[in-house]
Amino acid sequence: MNAHLKIRTIIQLYDLLPNNERMIVDVLRGIVKSNLPATCKERFSWNVPYFYGNKGICIIWPATIPRGGITSGVLFGFWYGNQLTDTQSFLTQGTNKQVFYKIYQSVDDIVEPPLARLLKEAAKLDANRAG
Repeated sequence: MNAHLKIRTIIQLYDLLPNNERMIVDVLRGIVKSNLPATCKERFSWNVPYFYGNKGICIIWPATIPRGGITSGVLFGFWYGNQLTDTQSFLTQGTNKQVFYKIYQSVDDIVEPPLARLLKEAAKLDANRAG
């Protein structure tokens, strides 16, 4: 991928991704949009979809896009994952103390209920943060 490329739209991103990553990103974006309040927005930061309200909520980082720290699949990260109630250990805490994530290798790996629950909790936490 061209290091100077600036992705600004989902179409640009999809054009760069292999089919498997594109399908995972598409399903994850749909889950995010159906579980975050309409006041939350999507933008592109670091060439990947980033969702925010008052502060960052979550990020979807395909392996094809550099600097995501993964070599395959799509990383779904919660910006303040360390503040979420994750009693089933659905998320992974890597080296970052704040961002917790899950890596999906295929669309079949996506289980919506726990992700939806965490998104709704993240949105509630975000609503309590000053803008």
